[in-house]
Amino acid sequence: MPEGHSVHRLARQFQDVFGGRRLDVSSPQGRFAAGAELLSGHTMVEATAHGKQLFLKFDHELFLHVHLGLYGAWSFGGDSSFTGASSIGAPRRIGERESGPAAEDHGYAGPPPPVGAVRVRLVSRHGWADLRGATTCAAITAVEAAAVLARLGPDPLHNRQGDREEFIRRLRRRKTPVALLLMDQSVLAGVGNIYRAEVLFRQAVDPWKPGTDIDVETAGHLWDDAVETMSDGVRDGRIVTTPSTLWTGAGPVAPDADAHFVYKRDGMPCRACGTTVGMTEIGARKLYWCPGCQV
Repeated sequence: MPEGHSVHRLARQFQDVFGGRRLDVSSPQGRFAAGAELLSGHTMVEATAHGKQLFLKFDHELFLHVHLGLYGAWSFGGDSSFTGASSIGAPRRIGERESGPAAEDHGYAGPPPPVGAVRVRLVSRHGWADLRGATTCAAITAVEAAAVLARLGPDPLHNRQGDREEFIRRLRRRKTPVALLLMDQSVLAGVGNIYRAEVLFRQAVDPWKPGTDIDVETAGHLWDDAVETMSDGVRDGRIVTTPSTLWTGAGPVAPDADAHFVYKRDGMPCRACGTTVGMTEIGARKLYWCPGCQV
C-alpha cells in the first residue's frame, strides 16, 4: 500500500497539472459513472492529502476522494507541458519509486484508449490521469470530506501546531502495542509498514511495548522521526532511512538493498549490532525488527 509520502506527492502533482483547469471526468469501467457525472465539466481548484487519503476539490464544492489501498494506482500522460511522474501507487506493481516523467512527445492528440479497469479518467486540455484498483473512489461533499478527516490522526507531513502533542496523547492513552498504534490511521495518519518498522528501529523502541508504557520523550522522538523520514520521502520519491555511510558503491543514491535498516531484511545481520533481524506478523502485517537493538 502506498504510504503517506506517495499520496502527498500525488496531491502536489495534481495541483501542478490540473489546478485551476476544467476537467472532463469519466468512468471507462463504469463503476464511477454517477460520480463522474457530478464532477465533469467543473474546475479542480485544490488537491490535498492527509495521510493516505487524497482529496481533489472542485469549484462547486464537491470533492473526488481517493484511497489507493493495496492495488490502486494513478497513471498520467499528456503533452510537453504536462510534467510529473507517469505512475504513482500500487507498490506491488511499480515499487516505492515513482516512474516519470509523464510528458510525451510533441503531437499529443488526447488520451489513449483506456487500458484495463479504469475507474475514473480525468482529462484537461494538456493531459490526462487514470485511476485503477483503488479501495475508495467517491464524489463527496465538503461535510463528508470533513467527516473523513475527523476520523484520522495527525499527519507528520503537515506537522501543524499541536500535532506532535496530539499524537503523543493518542499514542499513550492505549495499551495496544506501539507497532500497531503507528499503523492505526486514527493515531498517526500516513505511516505504513515500511515507515513503521524503520522509525521504531531508529528510535530503538520495542515493537510490542504498550502505548501506555511509552514515555512522553520517546513518543515525541517517534513523531519527529516520522516527520523527518516522510519529508525525505516526499522530496526523493522513495523511502530511504539509512545514512549514506551505509550505502555500497560510490553513487549519490542509496541502492535498494541499502535503503532500510530492517524492512525486508529478516534473517540478515542488523546494520547496527549484528543480531539477526527478525520478522513476524502483527495485525495481519509483517513486522521487521532487531531483537538486539529494540529491547
